[in-house]
Amino acid sequence: MSYVNGAVLPVPTANKDAYIAKSLEMAAIFKDHGALQVVDCWGDMVPDGKVTSFPLAVKCEPDETVVFSWIIWPSKAAADAGMQKAMSDERMSASGMPFDASRMIFAQFEMVVNV
Repeated sequence: MSYVNGAVLPVPTANKDAYIAKSLEMAAIFKDHGALQVVDCWGDMVPDGKVTSFPLAVKCEPDETVVFSWIIWPSKAAADAGMQKAMSDERMSASGMPFDASRMIFAQFEMVVNV
């Protein structure tokens, strides 16, 4: 079954174009190292919560937008190997990230339903 790396992160709204450009660069790297698909979604209707929410989880500021991203890999083994290779790929450090990576939430998931 496929395996997924997922992330939620706050991006300065003014950096949308820079984020998309960086995401496209990184997608090529992940795909070169075995990813099947790379998806980045720019928040459109992401409500604030009282107890928990995407904005609360990443401490989103008023001038930021929540981004929801994931990478699909063929398997956990492919994800582990591909991420390791991608992180050591010289293209990965070509330029800085257009967001505060310290507030990014990321995790790995086994895909159990994909219809």
